[in-house]
Amino acid sequence: LAIQNPNDEALQEQAWAAVGPLVGKLKKFYEFSQRLEAALHSLLGALTSETYDDPTQHLEREQALAKQFAEILHFTLRFDELKMTNPAIQNDFSYYRRTLSRMRINNVPAEAENEVNNELANRISLFYADATPMLKTLSDGTTKFVSENKNLPIENTTDVLSTMASICKVMLETPEYRSRFSSEETVSFCLRVMVGVIILYDYVHPVGAFAKSSKIDMKGCIKVLKDQPPNSVEGLLNALRYTTKHLNDESTNKTIKSMLQ
Repeated sequence: LAIQNPNDEALQEQAWAAVGPLVGKLKKFYEFSQRLEAALHSLLGALTSETYDDPTQHLEREQALAKQFAEILHFTLRFDELKMTNPAIQNDFSYYRRTLSRMRINNVPAEAENEVNNELANRISLFYADATPMLKTLSDGTTKFVSENKNLPIENTTDVLSTMASICKVMLETPEYRSRFSSEETVSFCLRVMVGVIILYDYVHPVGAFAKSSKIDMKGCIKVLKDQPPNSVEGLLNALRYTTKHLNDESTNKTIKSMLQ
């Protein structure tokens, strides 16, 4: 209403008062994404170090850290699923920025200016412009981790990711393990973690997760997703369709492509 009636001061004030707290929330999540990236770096550092011979050993000995990594992935995919279904986020933010610049032109003091200055507003805007902003932060963070640690074989990172994907897949498809899950929430947790590590693997591995040489059983993982109630996994299937890097490569098996259509 405020956008449609730019001269109605009462409406402008109402909209401004409503949008202010929401922008504060968006800022908080943007800052949180920065902290997540830093946490991811130290977790990957611990999970990929040369301490143990293979990734399974690593994950067994560092269970608490692996769980923390899984928690981050679960949160990330949960956040992005909500963000994808909430277009109001970007609309609110662009209204906020437009109003702020108008206030600046008219020299009106804006309390919310203290919340988010222009440079931060640009960064936040870029963050939310991405379809899956948290996942992008993690993918970029993982890629950066690999490029900054050139002395660490890339397999150390990709093997930890593919092993985690495999553990989740086996837990979900084996009735004996599945029956131990105390709630549906545990199932969604495993599904999100599985999809999260596949996407990170796809970003970091030179040929990605869908190639023949990939250590992730993609057909098996997609089958596990497809075996769930459809409305519960559509967001995760979309994450594989639209936020991976190598799905549309020539080398991707046609069966995998058609499974994701």
